[in-house]
Amino acid sequence: MLTSLKNMFKVEDLRNKILFTLVIIALYRLGSHIPTPGVDFAAVQQLEEQVRSGGGGVLGFLSFFSGGALTRLAVFGLGIMPYITASIIMQVLAVAIPKLEQWQQQGAVGQKKITQWTRYLTVALALLQSTGLAFLFHNGGGGLFGDTPIDLIPDFTVPRVLLVVLSLTAGTALIMWMGELITQRGVGNGMSLIIFASVVSTIPAGGAQVRAEGGNFTFGLVVVLALAVLVAIVFVEQGQRRIPVQFAKRVVGRRQFGGQSSYIPLKVNQSGVIPIIFASSVLYLPVLLTNVLPTGGFWDSIRTWIDGNLLTPDNFIYITIYGLMIIFFAYFYTAITFDPAKQADTIRKQGGFIPGIRPGPQTERHLAKILSRITLPGALFIATVALLPTVLLAVYGIQGFEGFGGISLLIAVGVALETMKQIDSQLMMRNYESFLK
Repeated sequence: MLTSLKNMFKVEDLRNKILFTLVIIALYRLGSHIPTPGVDFAAVQQLEEQVRSGGGGVLGFLSFFSGGALTRLAVFGLGIMPYITASIIMQVLAVAIPKLEQWQQQGAVGQKKITQWTRYLTVALALLQSTGLAFLFHNGGGGLFGDTPIDLIPDFTVPRVLLVVLSLTAGTALIMWMGELITQRGVGNGMSLIIFASVVSTIPAGGAQVRAEGGNFTFGLVVVLALAVLVAIVFVEQGQRRIPVQFAKRVVGRRQFGGQSSYIPLKVNQSGVIPIIFASSVLYLPVLLTNVLPTGGFWDSIRTWIDGNLLTPDNFIYITIYGLMIIFFAYFYTAITFDPAKQADTIRKQGGFIPGIRPGPQTERHLAKILSRITLPGALFIATVALLPTVLLAVYGIQGFEGFGGISLLIAVGVALETMKQIDSQLMMRNYESFLK
């Protein structure tokens, strides 16, 4: 890896791609600090201070994937989350809608159609989310800002609301365009790198907060723990279960084909960070619904229970429900992305078979059994990594662990490994001599 980092700046084409990627990421971070027109800047600063001190409630997590841009209500306040949500929805719908499944099987042409509809769905979701956030920020957060309500849009008129909504929606569309530019003209997956930049930008502030609240010893302990988690994440992300596949020999004319051995690589963490996003969205849905529940004895007791258990990350009920949801969605998303029946049919059509397993239903059951077994340790691992900051918060009572463990390290390691693989492949394609030695 160190050799690749040194050599990638020696190839002019690759160096230009890397510089282009860095410029786009810098522009994205700049837009994350530009406030939306019509917002009270003094109230924004007050909200940021409240979130940093641990009073942000759910808003702290919602702002995590935007690199703090949401708490500033910046132009890029929604971040890339509408696009991620739209992509996940399209993947789920492809299982239920035959037309989308047909597009997936059409190659580049079908993928272009899916990408276009994903963009439309992203803009629609951005419009809905920005409208909801405008009312939420005007109403003092509805409990999401902690105990002290803060009005970020005091002049709440129709033109002002339209300006805020259009600014946030346009910011999301611009981020989506920038991510696609990185994918086409830069290095790595543009959307993943934008999330990477947002997540990594929270680490310095989190470290400063841990040191201020816990002292140097606690800070050093957290750094050592973060390094251990980093090594564990790399180990699990690289882990694979390779299922051998043997292809039968066949003669076409005077030439012989087949007779080769290959394997199907099944990752231990097949679903990545998607289960954490799913679980967080579902877990915070009741919190958002409490803002529209009627008042009364029964409804007040429900609201009190939700506020006391789902708004406090150091609560045992919160930790248990969150962990179980992550495990459930790990199995759910893995079942969507990998179909044993389709994979078994593909192997059969190509004249292949798994040694000791008959083609057809037996191969399907064999793949499903292996997939179920390796998904469990992967799901338990990402649940442990995601809950690590929450457990430390419950034990030590210190905010800011999110930057050193959990989702941030999982995303950072995954994107870094994938980007370095692409850089290595491009260096290999250019037949760089010092790299091949």
